[in-house]
Amino acid sequence: QVQLVESGGGLVQPGGSLRLSCAASGRIFSIKAMGWYRQAPGKQRELVASISSGGSTTYADSVKGRFTISRDNAKNTVYLQMNSLKPEDTAVYYCNAAINYSGSWGQGTQVTVSS
Repeated sequence: QVQLVESGGGLVQPGGSLRLSCAASGRIFSIKAMGWYRQAPGKQRELVASISSGGSTTYADSVKGRFTISRDNAKNTVYLQMNSLKPEDTAVYYCNAAINYSGSWGQGTQVTVSS
């Protein structure tokens, strides 16, 4: 059984920063791509950023220059550093990872950007 556990969400003012973490645990043989998605109320889930096992990254246009994805392979953990946050970044953020050649999702963590 594999589990992804996110942490780091919360309430922040516009212009502020948050760092999300997602740790994978369980019987893990392989982790390929890892990524972060988000889903705002009434909207579809969208890809925010992804990172390959080799460190190549992709970002949604809406977060380029503000968010940074990274990973620590020794800790089976992926991070999302979010700077210059905007109210439109408000959403539930989900971690996703290709673990043992199968996709896994975390439970989600709420990020609210509001004054």
